[in-house]
Amino acid sequence: MKILISADMEGATGVTWPADVLPGTPQWERCRAMFTSDVNAAALGFYDGGADEVLVNEAHWSMRNLLLERLDDRVQMLTGRHKSLSMVEGIQHGDIDAIAFVGYHTGAGAEGVLAHTYLANSITGVWLNGARASEGLLNAHVVAEYGVPVVLVTGDDLTCVDAEGYAPRARKVAVKDYVSRYAAVCRTPARTAADIRAAAKEATALAVRHTPVEGGPFTVELEFDAEHLAQAATVVPGVVPSGERRVAYTSATMYEGIRTFKAVTTLVSSAVEEQYG
Repeated sequence: MKILISADMEGATGVTWPADVLPGTPQWERCRAMFTSDVNAAALGFYDGGADEVLVNEAHWSMRNLLLERLDDRVQMLTGRHKSLSMVEGIQHGDIDAIAFVGYHTGAGAEGVLAHTYLANSITGVWLNGARASEGLLNAHVVAEYGVPVVLVTGDDLTCVDAEGYAPRARKVAVKDYVSRYAAVCRTPARTAADIRAAAKEATALAVRHTPVEGGPFTVELEFDAEHLAQAATVVPGVVPSGERRVAYTSATMYEGIRTFKAVTTLVSSAVEEQYG
């Protein structure tokens, strides 16, 4: 049994504001340890439940945040940027039995600690076939095409509510409770590690591959905080204006859909001006 952990940082224990997750800041350095604790606890729980292998895919910012030396020696970690499937890289090789979303968060425009979708700002909303979409929802549709279930989700309490919509059977662990986008009631790392490990052990029973889901076509719509960003997005083939500050595109599969999404967000981020956005 092989488990993939997609590890994001905004939903990690103790994280509540931008400096906690921006590489190079003192707060980021401090929070890396708590982020690593969450991920390691998930891995230990999966091993407790009978998993043979755990692969961690770094999914936050530079994708170089976790402290490898603090992970269990059985864990392998995929670190660094420029991966074909970004946050769920590794799912496409056919040897993954289940995936965990650790440190996840709610989507752009929604309530939640550090809520966003791919870009920290600039994107004010994302919709998939008309439903507001978080990174968790988008990634869940990608892994479903490979027959891989989402068995564990950790983050703030609203992230757990969001996950009920895309992974109702998955175990959920709230490591903090939402107060505002930059404030939360946080549990200690010792407590969250115990909670995550216990949930991951239970989640191992759900690690059963299913028939790949062909749910397309998928229409993705994005709303930006400035018109020039929408204009920049339309440089990507197939992306067209869909309203004020909005663009949309349709893909036959979510494999194609998430790669187009990645292209759009990469291009848009390069069009953001430092002061005016």
